Amino acid sequence: MRVYLLLMLVAAAVTFLTTPFARWVALKTSAISAVRARDVHLVPTPRLGGLAMLIGIVVSVMLASQMPFLSGVFSDRQAWGIVGGAAIVCGLGWADDKWDLDWVTKLAGQVLAAGFMALQGVQLITLPIAGTTITSSRTSLVITVLAVVVAMNAVNFVDGLDGLAAGIVAIGGAAFFLYTYGLTQQVSAEDYSSLASLMMAVLVGVCVGFLPYNFHPARIFMGDAGSMLIGLVMAGAAITVTGNVQPDVMTGSQALPAFIPLLLPVAVLMLPLLDMGLAVIRRLAAGKSPMAPDRMHLHHRMLALGHSHRRAVVILYVWTAVFAFSAAALVRWDWEIVLIWTAVFVVLALLATLGPLRHRGRFLDDDVALSGQTPKVPAAVGAAQPALVPQSATESATERVAVKAHVKTKETVE
Repeated sequence: MRVYLLLMLVAAAVTFLTTPFARWVALKTSAISAVRARDVHLVPTPRLGGLAMLIGIVVSVMLASQMPFLSGVFSDRQAWGIVGGAAIVCGLGWADDKWDLDWVTKLAGQVLAAGFMALQGVQLITLPIAGTTITSSRTSLVITVLAVVVAMNAVNFVDGLDGLAAGIVAIGGAAFFLYTYGLTQQVSAEDYSSLASLMMAVLVGVCVGFLPYNFHPARIFMGDAGSMLIGLVMAGAAITVTGNVQPDVMTGSQALPAFIPLLLPVAVLMLPLLDMGLAVIRRLAAGKSPMAPDRMHLHHRMLALGHSHRRAVVILYVWTAVFAFSAAALVRWDWEIVLIWTAVFVVLALLATLGPLRHRGRFLDDDVALSGQTPKVPAAVGAAQPALVPQSATESATERVAVKAHVKTKETVE
């Protein structure tokens, strides 16, 4: 456990220290998010936080490769396959953040990254359902690529509020880490090393290290470079568990834990998957492309209920924790006990969701963070933009000029 916690701390520290560098690179390369009608933010913001997250992952995995405790994890190419796939999608996201790629190009890049990872051995081969084995290598490759692409897009869809995607993945990843570590203890009493535990520890670390810059009001967004990266790493870690664990390693008389390797990844990404599924159905029903943007995501609905930006994010954190930790708890406790406690926390989460506090000036209200300036969402395309929040005193004049130049360029193009 200490080794994983050390790597988590290293990943968090490296990401935290390199995020200002990523922000500087975003400004220099014009990877800046302009204010659009469907957006919640009011200030054009650099969006290359995924670069810092990638650096955190690479440094942590390189350190892990030198640790004797984890030597068995690096006996094959799977770990480097996940890192390589993360680098590919980070580069793809960087290009999209700068040039706003069309969805076909992005999908092709996602398939390339997922395929690269699969070819390095990160593939779904067995499923914990009646000992199912995927005998066809081509079928295994297709299912693996599909699962990874879905996970990347699910995280990308939910990345709509400051700190939302990073916090959701950090919370879900913590639950997944506890599950994989506990499972490793059950399977092997002498060797607790696990690729899934390693990658989840590193993933939680980079998300925690990035959050201080990304929580509302955000100074930098992770962008597609970050959302696709953490989605791919999450999927890669889940596949290494799902594709290799058989039901007979589970303890206890209940049969449900045999499905945990399938259930837990879905529970961790429950909100992103639900948001993506509803968006696709909604857009297809309206005769639009599944990739057409709108303002009907879960986070938009939370704001419509009357929640502040920060409170909406924290409540979605709570829902993620309820789903993820409930699924992970099935390995340790009987399903009846887990069900009772899950019902209790679901009720509490519902009360928090449907009964927003309407008194201003309290903890998690936006006016506290913004010194009395409450952000408003632009009403429609072409509507007059509200006054920008004053720039941080630490932000240089060069950065302000870069942001303004980028916005003027966007307006000219549009």
